[in-house]
Formats: sequence, structure tokens, C-alpha cells
Amino acid sequence: MPIHATAIVDPTARIAESASVGAYAMIGADVDIGAHTEIKAHVVMEGPLEIGEGNIFFPYSTVGVAPQDLKYQGERSCTSIGHRNRIREFVTIHRGTKGGGMVTSIGDDNLLMAYVHVAHDVHIGSNCVLSNAATLGGHVTVGDHAWIGASTGVHQFCRVGRQAIIGGYSVITQDVLPFSNTVTEREAKVFGANKTGLERRGFTAEKIDALHKAFRLLTRAGLNTSQAIERIEVEVGLSPEIQELIEFIGSSSRGIIK
Repeated sequence: MPIHATAIVDPTARIAESASVGAYAMIGADVDIGAHTEIKAHVVMEGPLEIGEGNIFFPYSTVGVAPQDLKYQGERSCTSIGHRNRIREFVTIHRGTKGGGMVTSIGDDNLLMAYVHVAHDVHIGSNCVLSNAATLGGHVTVGDHAWIGASTGVHQFCRVGRQAIIGGYSVITQDVLPFSNTVTEREAKVFGANKTGLERRGFTAEKIDALHKAFRLLTRAGLNTSQAIERIEVEVGLSPEIQELIEFIGSSSRGIIK
């Protein structure tokens, strides 16, 4: 089997002849790797770990390592991964704990994009997509064909129903209904001028005060943008900074955060 000379493989690991292990990978004790599974460079795997056929693990992913649960006492828990999964760079998959059934499991045909975190005792079904930096807390269950958006955090013990889609940057603290399109509200707001940064860059108190007045008219006066600009021009004046602010608003193609 193609195992790179720099890989470190424990004698108790069981690796199918058609599997491959890349440079500087570390395969620990009691790791079972199925046929046609590809372990790329710098992957770390610890057992007990069972991996099915046709998977691919990209560089720097870590699989089956000890959980971050402070209650974990080194019990012999395990990790189970099915077939044809794609585990991208820097994904972390932690093994189970005594308090959660002793196993973390991932089904078949899933895509875990870069920096995804799968905590202890998580169970992921099949045909799921976890986008970049999605984070699953301990004991989370994800149903088949679910899609979890980038940088979404799912609180421990929550369930994501099958065929659900969660929008990016969501914070999930309750169960997500199956078949649903779910996103938590996220609204960026302006809270005035960047006073500290402007002071550090030598802006005078008068210029900063003018910007504060302009922002108040834009965000707190109950005016639409056109009305606010008219008031700014009359009440604040057109210093170079105010002119830049107004021109920026006028050139926006996606609208501005207010």
C-alpha cells in the first residue's frame, strides 16, 4: 500500500491495501482505514477510529482526538466515519465521551469544508454539507441532507433536522426544524464615528464632532438617506470628510449599513 516514508503508523493500525497515507501523517493505535481512502499529508488520526471506504482527508485535519469536554477522563471512546466523505483542511473531529454514548459518528457522502469543528458525541447523518468554520457543540445531531452555512455555531445538545438549511453566521441555540430554511437575525448597526481611531490618526476635535453630527442624522433622526444627506449639507457643512462620506453613500451599489 502507498504509505509515505515520513508517515508514522502505529503497528496496530489496520489500513486497506488500496488506501494511501501521505507525508508526515500520524496514524495512531486502533485506527481502521477502509479501501480507497486517501489520507493526505500532515493528517493526525487517533483510535479507536473506524473509517470506511473512499474517503479523503485533506492536510492538517485531526480525527478521533481527545475531546475538549472537561469531564472527559480518558475513557476508551471512539469515532466512526462512513464512506465517501470529504474532510477538508483543518477540520477537527473529536471522539465521544462517557456522558454522551462514547461515540462520535459521521455517515456517508458528507462534505466538511475547511475549519469545521465536530465536537464529542456528535452524530452527522449522510449527504450533509458543513460549510467553512461551522461549529457543532457536543451531543449535536444532524439529519441527512442538512446544509449548515459558514461560521454557524450550533449549541450543544441541539438537533438539526434532515433536509434543513441554516444560513451562514447563524447562532443556533434550539432545534432546527426538518425541511426548514433557518437563519438567525443578524443586523449590523452604526454607532457613530470611529472617535478613537480618528484621534489616533490626527483628526481634530472639530472634524470628529462634525462626523458625529452627520452620523446622528443618518442613523438616529428618523430620516431616509436622501433627507439625512440634505440635513447634513445644511447643518454640518461640506468639509472634505463629510463630502467623502456623502460621495461614498452615493456610489454604493448594495446600500449602506445604518
